[in-house]
Amino acid sequence: MRIIVLDASVFISACLSNGGASREARRLCLNRKCVPLMGDALYTEYEAVLSRERLFRDCALDARERTALFEAFLSACRWTRVYFSWRPNVPDESDNHVVELAVAGGAEAIVTRNVRDFARMELRFARLAVLDPRELLKGGTQWVR
Repeated sequence: MRIIVLDASVFISACLSNGGASREARRLCLNRKCVPLMGDALYTEYEAVLSRERLFRDCALDARERTALFEAFLSACRWTRVYFSWRPNVPDESDNHVVELAVAGGAEAIVTRNVRDFARMELRFARLAVLDPRELLKGGTQWVR
């Protein structure tokens, strides 16, 4: 089973769409086809974004349904502690914690809608791919590191 970090951007996009690759990526996690990692910083990011009511103005899911979905997602996650800060220097400093979580948990990939920034990190990890949700759905052989 693939171990991944599902960036908050993918989860939120999945909540806002009626279909698409982000929603399918989240479904892979919920159906336990992939093992998503979760850590303190990522959990805090998810909670912060999910609390932005204005963001979800046109969302088919109300706040209670989004909370239930997040809790179901959390039940599929492997909680991972980050003991070492690698400082991979992602252009958006606030994304460094995602890479550190992936390294700490032995993830094969970070699945994000922000591939461009993650691809520009200064510190590289040979066994860590950065994928958009569509690439995750294609499967292992198409993963580009």
